[in-house]
Amino acid sequence: MKIDTQGMSGPIDPNYKGKPLDQQQRELPSAIIQPRRLFTDSYVKELKILINEVLDAREGKTGVSYFDTEKFKHSIHDQEPPYQEWT
Repeated sequence: MKIDTQGMSGPIDPNYKGKPLDQQQRELPSAIIQPRRLFTDSYVKELKILINEVLDAREGKTGVSYFDTEKFKHSIHDQEPPYQEWT
């Protein structure tokens, strides 16, 4: 009997053949890949608002800009006023 401290030796049973490598690979579960994005969700939301405001301004629409922070001042105890899309 041989003690293998590396775990590299084969099984003790000489008749054991094991599974072929391609079968072992097919039985592995598929990896799940979650794509990474450069921008956070908040940043994406603000970019969409900015792009829409620029396009609305081209069409002659007006409104309070999301980026005009003076219009969105509020008390610490109140919620930020909601953004209204331009009309």
